Amino acid sequence: MKYKATLIMTLFGCALCLFNYSGLDPDNIYLFMFSVPVWLIESVSDIHYYNIFAVYFLTIASYALFGAIGDYFRLRRRARS
Repeated sequence: MKYKATLIMTLFGCALCLFNYSGLDPDNIYLFMFSVPVWLIESVSDIHYYNIFAVYFLTIASYALFGAIGDYFRLRRRARS
């Protein structure tokens, strides 16, 4: 599979957002620990001013981007050897 890390990281981002949306994370602890966009938003303002679905989208997109970067370096290293 060519884009394995992208798929895994995107699924992790989806699972994180679904876990938060389901109400099993009432204090948003896991979302605040594992979501880079939430870190950036919290550093400049309050998260409660933003639409939660936009935050979920940014979280999933950032994890997909991290996976794509990982796949890029993995495929580049494999092509070298």
